[in-house]
Amino acid sequence: MTVKLNKKAFDHAKHLIRDGKAVKDVRDDWSEHAPSADDENAFLEKHGYSEYSAWYLGVDDDHPDDQKGRYKFPYGDFKKIHRCAVISAESRAAQYDHDDIREALGQLLERLDED
Repeated sequence: MTVKLNKKAFDHAKHLIRDGKAVKDVRDDWSEHAPSADDENAFLEKHGYSEYSAWYLGVDDDHPDDQKGRYKFPYGDFKKIHRCAVISAESRAAQYDHDDIREALGQLLERLDED
């Protein structure tokens, strides 16, 4: 499994923070705030994989572009970036030695905490 930083998603997340589209929730809120599978499918049906991928900081090259399994490390709910998602993803990225993704998430967390 080769998971790489999705630079498009990283840029999208930075724009969301800059534009004030962020939820400053706490670490354990992600289980409640994360989109459901139905939410993901509805977003995919309406917007396609190109926009869907912008909400995931990791891309797994072992999966085709048109599979949800290709996209890892979600950071928001398709409307706003969530601090709890960033914290959760940062922990998982560190756990699996995805250092570039972990560093990007750390930068996003810093930006979220600055505002």
